[in-house]
Amino acid sequence: SYSWLRVWTNSDSLDAAIAEIKKFAEEKKRNFLETVELQIALKNYDPSKDKRFSGSIALPSCPRKTFSICVIGNEKHIGEGKELGVDTLSVDDVKKMKKNKKLVKKLAKKYDAFLASSTLIKKLPRLMGPGLSKAGKFPSGITNNENMSAKIDELKSTIKFALKSKKTMCMGVPVGQVNMADADLKTNITMSVNKLVSLLKKNWQNVKRLYLKSTMGPSHRIYGF
Repeated sequence: SYSWLRVWTNSDSLDAAIAEIKKFAEEKKRNFLETVELQIALKNYDPSKDKRFSGSIALPSCPRKTFSICVIGNEKHIGEGKELGVDTLSVDDVKKMKKNKKLVKKLAKKYDAFLASSTLIKKLPRLMGPGLSKAGKFPSGITNNENMSAKIDELKSTIKFALKSKKTMCMGVPVGQVNMADADLKTNITMSVNKLVSLLKKNWQNVKRLYLKSTMGPSHRIYGF
């Protein structure tokens, strides 16, 4: 698999795709910053039978412009969250939900990720039910000694690999923004692909095709010709 990787990362297709994406974004300026997404099609994998895989990686350059976070915290973390301008919930706020599935689902939809005081994390399933886990948004923990600002930056830079259902063999993850330097984009993309391949049982044998695209632009195939 290493030789495949070397071939892939040295291939002109990646440079060409990045150049095309940037050219398209420049020619058709949008009133928002477009995200660059890595789209993945798998093969030799049965999502209904094979063991489900999931994993995440924090990329060196933040791949997202907008990313909303909610802190479920103790008094200290709620204070820090408010100082950083982040939405917060206390234990009492969570208790008021009374495991109401609709309310928890609505909360999960509202934010991209959650951060919770490590002392509270184990109590959350009992207080909220499985709603956040089902949405793939179970909170990351933070201790009283950790820097919340750094933790939030790490969350914003973290992408997750997981198939959304037992019927699909495709997924997409954000790997950058169209205004990023080519080298930064390339590093993010390479690290993302390496991580994905390491999660798959048969490594590259499970990868059918890889595409890159910007939010509004066409897809560019970078692997699987």
